[in-house]
Amino acid sequence: MVNKNAVRAGAVTVGTTLMLLMSSPTALAARPDDGDDPGAGLSIAETVGLFVVAPVLLFLLIAGLTMLGDKSRKKTG
Repeated sequence: MVNKNAVRAGAVTVGTTLMLLMSSPTALAARPDDGDDPGAGLSIAETVGLFVVAPVLLFLLIAGLTMLGDKSRKKTG
């Protein structure tokens, strides 16, 4: 008997690999196009805040709201 999860994982892996191999090399290059106007780069503090602190705070907020909603439905007595 074939494990369906293994088949799915294999299909996703093969599909992703084929997409990467068939994509144009220039699609992955860091060559700017005509009309590109990149803004200023982020500082280290801005990068850490955006990609580390903000997701952690959002997770804690959602987890806290979920726990509050769960505790308010419990009956005491």
